[in-house]
Amino acid sequence: MSREQHIARTFVELADTLVEDYDVIDFLHQLTVRCQELLDVTAAAVFLTHPGPHLHSPAPCDPSPALQSVLDAACSEGPAVDAYGAARTATARDSADSAARWPQFTTALSAAGYTLTTALPMRLRRENIGSLLLLRTGEQPLNADDLTLAQALADAATIGLIQARTIRQQHTVNEQLHTALQSRIIIEQAKGVLAARSNVTLNQAFEALRQHARHHRVLLSNVAQDVIDTGLTPAVAPARPQPNTATE
Repeated sequence: MSREQHIARTFVELADTLVEDYDVIDFLHQLTVRCQELLDVTAAAVFLTHPGPHLHSPAPCDPSPALQSVLDAACSEGPAVDAYGAARTATARDSADSAARWPQFTTALSAAGYTLTTALPMRLRRENIGSLLLLRTGEQPLNADDLTLAQALADAATIGLIQARTIRQQHTVNEQLHTALQSRIIIEQAKGVLAARSNVTLNQAFEALRQHARHHRVLLSNVAQDVIDTGLTPAVAPARPQPNTATE
């Protein structure tokens, strides 16, 4: 497979978040693997801000102890934090520049055998969700072509993640709407059952269901289901007398 074919295949993979068995961790791990294959880097890691405001590294899934120490340090200091915060590429010219800007991170970086690092923001328009960290053992920074490709990979992964999140949220909304509709049907049925059973109006029956649910701290739909299934008969308050509006 040529490099061009490999790149094209990678972008197809990063766009494929619509499958039913989509696994976000595997998706991010695959991104780090493709970075190592396509770019002049020794290791790659993804940092995201969810859950919470701080960076976390969900990928790679199987870092070595040395790499894990770098990732731990990178969550609080270093190019990954800067790239996320400024929404632009963060890199050091050399080891001395890295040590001056990020002393704790650079200590962990050197101890793990890495020399240079670059981080790119994972963003879509105004939404910034994290950063992609690239680690090297050479003395030269990434060339311009690799930087351009790395940012394109980070952008494609960001679009895939946001797209998958939007779809999950839409599924959640659809499920909530379906549940609300089903609950309304059950409540309407229970109102009729209770009204007939207690010889009261539908409004009185509904108020009895609502008061019972509040008193026992259970869902109104659960009370309605019990009225239908188990014969539960909440106490019905007597109807309020209507005010006399007749004129003398």
